[in-house]
Amino acid sequence: MATKITPRKTKQPVKKEPSSFMNKLFRFLFKSFLWFLGISLFLVVFFKFVPVVFTPLMVIRAIENKAAGKEVYFNHDWEPIEKISTNLQKAVIASEDGTFLKHNGFDIKAMQKAYKSNERGRRIKGGSTISQQTAKNVFLWQGRSYFRKGLEAYFTVLIEIIWGKERIMEVYLNSIEMGDGIYGAQAATQYWYRKDASSLTPIQAAGIAAILPNPRKFKATSSSSYINNRKSKIVRVMRSVGEIKY
Repeated sequence: MATKITPRKTKQPVKKEPSSFMNKLFRFLFKSFLWFLGISLFLVVFFKFVPVVFTPLMVIRAIENKAAGKEVYFNHDWEPIEKISTNLQKAVIASEDGTFLKHNGFDIKAMQKAYKSNERGRRIKGGSTISQQTAKNVFLWQGRSYFRKGLEAYFTVLIEIIWGKERIMEVYLNSIEMGDGIYGAQAATQYWYRKDASSLTPIQAAGIAAILPNPRKFKATSSSSYINNRKSKIVRVMRSVGEIKY
């Protein structure tokens, strides 16, 4: 008697519904956000202890000079804050950020004043604090977009919390542009006055601080009447800064 063989039924694989585009996009953005948080926190902690040997602006300036056919000149010497004259520290506070020692990274009144002035079609100095400038110089690029300003605010909060005022001032004075291809207090002092940053007099410190709005245009020595007037004003304001206590 013949046995009837019935074919075995094979299980059909269960088809999984493909993830939607929006789900994939959300996961990608979320992972990117976590990576950004991790990397940014690492960099801020890293630079709390390690000297900042170069910044994005230094690279940008080198590229600009190369593209324009100019000599690519770069002078940057890191010095601990103990070897930078308190006169220069007072000078940049007097000229750039009078409430540096008191605020938490942002000078709201100065920002509001700058915003109202910009609405009237002119710009004034004083919108960005030393903390904001430091965050921009070390971690970001130049520009005026809202996205970059948002990142600037984020890094400003981080360095205020993790670095503190003394480290912010130290990094600021070692990384800021103080001439064409000149970065930091030591390089600037040697370039303009042929001496070390530790021995700056009040008027010499004011000379460096006076050119910071446009250090590639103005000169700290053999200055124009505009810069000389700024020097005198900065020296007067420096007297009211008092002893610096971080």
